[in-house]
Amino acid sequence: MKKLGSWLYQPYKWLIFLPLFIVNSLLFSFLAALFSVVISPKSGSFFGAAWARISAFLTPMFVTVKGRENIDKKQSYVIVANHQSGYDIFVLYGWLGIDFKWIMKKELRHAPGIGYASHKVGHIFLDRSSPRAAMNSIEEAKQKLVNGTSVVVFPEGTRSSANEIRRFKKGAFKIAFELGLPILPVTLVDTYRILGKNPFDLKPGRTQMIVHVPIKTVDYMDRQEELMRKTKDTISSALPVQG
Repeated sequence: MKKLGSWLYQPYKWLIFLPLFIVNSLLFSFLAALFSVVISPKSGSFFGAAWARISAFLTPMFVTVKGRENIDKKQSYVIVANHQSGYDIFVLYGWLGIDFKWIMKKELRHAPGIGYASHKVGHIFLDRSSPRAAMNSIEEAKQKLVNGTSVVVFPEGTRSSANEIRRFKKGAFKIAFELGLPILPVTLVDTYRILGKNPFDLKPGRTQMIVHVPIKTVDYMDRQEELMRKTKDTISSALPVQG
C-alpha cells in the first residue's frame, strides 16, 4: 500500500507541485524584495513565512510545534537548530513565528532573484576573505539583530538526513558571544522523511519542531565548549531514540 501511494505521488510531484513551487518561489521573492524596499525588511520577512507555508501545503507537509512559549518576541537570539533536510527552512520560516535572518556566503548576494531578495530582506552575507572583512560582516549583523530580530545557524554545517546530530562547529557560538545574544535551541524532527539526500525523492509527511528554553551566553563566558555541549544535548533530548 505504501509503495502504491509513493507511485501515485510521482505525477503530482512533477506535474503539479514543481511548477507551483517555482511560481510560488518567484512570486514571493519579488514580494519580499518589494515590501522590504517600500516598507521595511521586517515586512518582507512576512512573505518568507507565507512562501514556506504555501510550499508545505503543496507538498503536503504537516507541522506540529511545541515550546513556542519559550520565545520572547522582543528578544533577539542566535537560533541554533539541527539540520536534517532542505525542508528545515520551510519549518523554521513558516512556524517559528519570529523575524529572523539567515547567514549566507557572500557569493549568494549575486545569485539571480534570490540574492537580490535576500539582500533587501536583510539576510547577512558573511565575508571570510580576510579578518577585516569578517569583522565588518559581524558589525553589519549587530546592526540588524536588534529588537527581536534573530539569526538562524545550523552548527552541523551539513544535513544529517536522519534523527541524529553530527558534530557541531563553533561558528554559531562565536557569533552568539560576539553579539552578546542568548542561544535559542530548536529541534527539528522527521524533516528528512519529507526530503532526504536525494533532491528528487520528495514525499508528503509529518514533522515536528520543538523550541527549547533559551541559554544565556553570559553564563558561559570563556566556556565555549561547555556551551556547545549544553546546546547539542538540549537539541538531542527531543529527538526520537534510534532503534
